[in-house]
Amino acid sequence: MEVPSADLTFVAVATLVVGFVYAAIVDVREREVSDRLWQLMGAVGLGVGVLATLPGGLLPTVLWIVVALLVLEHVVPWDLALGGWWDRHAAAVELAGYVVVVVGIAAAAGAVGIGPTGVPWAVVVVLVVVLFARGLFELGVLYGGADVKALMVAGLLVPVFAAPYLLGPPAPLAAVSYLPFAVSMLTNAALCSLAVPIALAVRNARHHEFSFPDGFTGYLLPVDELPRHFVWVRDPRVPESDDEDDAATSAEDTSRREQLARDLKARGIERVRVTPQVPFLTLMAVGAILGLLAGNLLLDAIVRL
Repeated sequence: MEVPSADLTFVAVATLVVGFVYAAIVDVREREVSDRLWQLMGAVGLGVGVLATLPGGLLPTVLWIVVALLVLEHVVPWDLALGGWWDRHAAAVELAGYVVVVVGIAAAAGAVGIGPTGVPWAVVVVLVVVLFARGLFELGVLYGGADVKALMVAGLLVPVFAAPYLLGPPAPLAAVSYLPFAVSMLTNAALCSLAVPIALAVRNARHHEFSFPDGFTGYLLPVDELPRHFVWVRDPRVPESDDEDDAATSAEDTSRREQLARDLKARGIERVRVTPQVPFLTLMAVGAILGLLAGNLLLDAIVRL
């Protein structure tokens, strides 16, 4: 029995929204999201894609499974599970996997074309999102592993979303129908991040502590409260080893701030200027919801000019 595409879309979108809302809540509270969430969401994306590509035949389904496994490879710690040689050569194995998948999909596209009975456009989009997300990570644009995994999983669940639920005039539809949804989500998140300096400026103005330009980048915080806030200390300057974002876990980051608070109090410092560690997964969740409701806000604005 063939599953209606509308039902598959609903399952994928619902998984995306629920998963990202949950991730946003955890990110705000703990700044650490378990890989199990991305594994579960990725598994749903794999299953939905298989059901969607089965009517097109064996090749589209196999290609979807291949590209989905490439996504899941980033959220499953296979190197630690296998250990030994696999752990020591994980980077080389992963690179080989990238090469095999890219070459294989390119060869298939050259042989049978891109379309319902050839290489599904969704497969191409997911591969582009994986390469795009990994590139941003390597360039340091996305420096959190969870952010990269979230972007890839979002691309697997919803490769494209051509008709946002609240879209007005259809002018941007041609572009949006080919643009990866994950890119729209990331673009929307970046636009939402512009609200952070504005919020900081308003907060500082309300406390009569605004100064330019520091009022847009941070605020004053009592040293005693430092362990309870996810922040970086900017003034007074502290040794880089004490205040860099190099903690492997949320607990390590909290321990770092507790030690830093003790050191600052020993120096007689009562308040410090801090910059908040903005939970980017929360911004991505907002970006995803905006993408589903209104599409790519930046592209939409450009098209409507």
